[in-house]
Amino acid sequence: MSSTIFRKGEDVNSFYNIEEEIGSGSFSKVYLADNLKTKDKVAIKVIERSQLGSEEALCLENEVTILSQIDHPNIVKCREVFEDTENIYIVLDLLAGGELFHRVLDKRVFTEKHAAAVLRPIIDAIRYCHDLDVAHRDLKLENILYETKEEDSMIKITDFSLAKIIPDDVFAITACGTPGYVAPEILEGSGYGKEVDYWSIGVILYTLLCGLPPFNENQNAELFEKIKTAEYSFPSPEWDHVSDDAKDLISKLLVVDPEKRLTAEEILEHPWMCIGAEDDSSSSNSEGNEEMQDLEYNDAGLQEVA
Repeated sequence: MSSTIFRKGEDVNSFYNIEEEIGSGSFSKVYLADNLKTKDKVAIKVIERSQLGSEEALCLENEVTILSQIDHPNIVKCREVFEDTENIYIVLDLLAGGELFHRVLDKRVFTEKHAAAVLRPIIDAIRYCHDLDVAHRDLKLENILYETKEEDSMIKITDFSLAKIIPDDVFAITACGTPGYVAPEILEGSGYGKEVDYWSIGVILYTLLCGLPPFNENQNAELFEKIKTAEYSFPSPEWDHVSDDAKDLISKLLVVDPEKRLTAEEILEHPWMCIGAEDDSSSSNSEGNEEMQDLEYNDAGLQEVA
């Protein structure tokens, strides 16, 4: 279990030297900080209570509660939580390597070997979460961060604000997530389980291998209709150099029926994960890459599904 320490009423400045701002959100700012005792570098998210509406407060409480209960090397760790009359301070792992999203923009495409190396820890972390009945519900390139700038840096899943406890015999009904990654059953509104995370992983893998998302309409109505029927393809020339095993894995993740979607164990046992991704010769990172387009996400891709 996680060892999150809650320090309500204690002064965060007695434990950390807070330095420059390194990020911001709609109701929070993130600062680089040093642990005064251990000298460890951390990130501290500072949330102004006055900026929190009831919905935002609930999401924050939910994120802290879930993060305090999980402990996995590929999931951002919530180390400590401080509270005073004005702010809430959440001490997190410092992930200075940037988003997987930006690495896709920089690389345009990943080799199959590299894509598999990225996917394995994500699958392992999600399997861990699902064993605890936790569904992330917002897996996307922007929520997977690198610990350092190094090519082989450890990656960690972040942002559990939409995560939810969903036991195997229970279905959630709240529509949430990011449009380009959201699973069909969420859009249908008939209830869904933890399988929604594996759909999102299918979207991530598709994007890693060709530099473009499988569903990329400008209007949400058109986008959602394609998602509901899993209407996507492997167009030329982007997919000409991608192995059949890679395409097969994607097709078994981007499947409308969640009961037919692969689980973590089945993904890790898939031929592409076991053998097919070991040889870079069949990767998409070869001739033709110069013609690849940049990722194009519409503005709605940064919002929750309404």
